[in-house]
Amino acid sequence: MPTTVRRVRVPQLAAMKRRGEKIVMVTAYDATFARLFERAGVDLMLVGDSLGMVVEGHENTLPVTMEAMIHHTRAVVRGTQRALVVADMPFGSYQTSADEAVANAVRLMKEGGADAVKLEGGESSEAVVRRMSACGIPVMGHVGLTPQSVKLLGGFRAQGKTEEERERIFHDARRLEHAGVFAVVLESIPEELAGKITEALSVPTIGIGAGKSCDGQVLVCYDLLGLTGDEAPPFAKRYGELGEAVVSAVSAYAAEVRG
Repeated sequence: MPTTVRRVRVPQLAAMKRRGEKIVMVTAYDATFARLFERAGVDLMLVGDSLGMVVEGHENTLPVTMEAMIHHTRAVVRGTQRALVVADMPFGSYQTSADEAVANAVRLMKEGGADAVKLEGGESSEAVVRRMSACGIPVMGHVGLTPQSVKLLGGFRAQGKTEEERERIFHDARRLEHAGVFAVVLESIPEELAGKITEALSVPTIGIGAGKSCDGQVLVCYDLLGLTGDEAPPFAKRYGELGEAVVSAVSAYAAEVRG
């Protein structure tokens, strides 16, 4: 008889933190890549609003819609059996009111099939997280560099450079934990601060450009596969050069057709 594949669930992540097991997370936007990442043993897949940049070609994540997130989440879910699928809540889907935030999160889970949602912000998102958690919606937080605040931040710049910023990020993470998140993404902050937050929280931290002290790591799949070229952020280590492989393969095809 075939072995039943059990999907990763939220309580397992807390258990992994307690055991000191690192959590592997990557972004995914379609079923094909999701299937490949499953074979690689990824624990979590994030259907990130980063799709606005790497898939749709926008300069930031702000134009991404709920419809786009639901569409891509459905595709990723169809390509997975084991990985826990987290869907980003796009800009404008949770900032206006807790009621609208809950309604949009429900759509991502019911229509998109997501196992959980992710939203950005610390103190500003605390009440929304608390409301979602009370409704049984698993929420992942995100502090540090929050891409949806790119206009306010003046660009995609590292955070936590001053003592005041570091204190704010630390307390934002603690607020999110108390509000009920099951994990917190720490983006583009000093490794020392990420380690301090990781030690202080009982929920896992997932780092991206935050050093190796976090309980897990996440990267945009297009960056780690070498598909974004020089546009990838400096902290995004490339584990492959698929961009060059694609150019080579399609060039060979074109040459054969023309020949």
